[in-house]
Amino acid sequence: MNRRQLIKQSLLGAGALALGQAVQATEMAVAEEKRIDGQPYMHSACRWCYRDIPMEEFCERALDIFLDSIELLPPAEWPILRKHNLACAVGTADFISITDGFNDKKNHRSLQKEYLPLIRQAADTGIPNIICFSGNRRGMDDEKGLEMCARGLEPVVKAAEEAGINVIMELLNSKVDHRDYMCDHTDWGVALVNKLGSPNFKLLYDIYHMQIMEGNIVNTIRQYSDFIGHYHTGGVPGRHEINSTQEIYYPVIVKAIAESGYQGYIGQEFIPTYEDKITALEEGVWICSVFEEDEVIEDR
Repeated sequence: MNRRQLIKQSLLGAGALALGQAVQATEMAVAEEKRIDGQPYMHSACRWCYRDIPMEEFCERALDIFLDSIELLPPAEWPILRKHNLACAVGTADFISITDGFNDKKNHRSLQKEYLPLIRQAADTGIPNIICFSGNRRGMDDEKGLEMCARGLEPVVKAAEEAGINVIMELLNSKVDHRDYMCDHTDWGVALVNKLGSPNFKLLYDIYHMQIMEGNIVNTIRQYSDFIGHYHTGGVPGRHEINSTQEIYYPVIVKAIAESGYQGYIGQEFIPTYEDKITALEEGVWICSVFEEDEVIEDR
């Protein structure tokens, strides 16, 4: 089986379960070499999806499949990545909550107290992004939530500017996974970015979540690429592998991301169903690599 056939087999999902056996180090190395020259972005994976794999082992296997980063790690685990020459695209901490965020004034003081030293630590360690969340609505209207988030985030974003890193707020779906979450539409997130007016505050555009909430992924990326500081993947429905077993065609999406000039990381954030979870992750990294157009789009 030649490389063209392997790409076709992967993207059509015909041999997904056997992909890791058929396309190991040699073939994946060839694929990486054939990526479009100057592909601007890098590859990352969210640690929580692979918690049952010991961290040291996960780092070693991540390098084998051309990952550049493992993300959503707290400061205690950042040194492990450095030892393996891996980055942490997005840092987090135990105090950061999806439901209790910056839209509630009563959280501002405690969040600011915790975020400011975290930002300094991230800057000292070379972590480019720290995640944040709006919090749940709890009856609050969007305009008030926007105002509260801006007020609470202002000193945090200022500290990020001084440190030279970014604070990114994740867009999540409020239909399936995070009921009542406020930052659940791109337009609302963009309005918050504009309100803060800082180059160091952007959105984490989660493709899985936004496919559920609003669809129109490619056009949204093209329209709002300047507002996006990071991307996450995931298959819809189910949040599993991003091959053709689900409804999103990721090669077109990552092509749009590449064409936007994005230079950050694309983070794989799906829940693997394969017996070997690294095989699933390897497939995701491969699907999210930009190849010469006639080798992917034409074969589909």
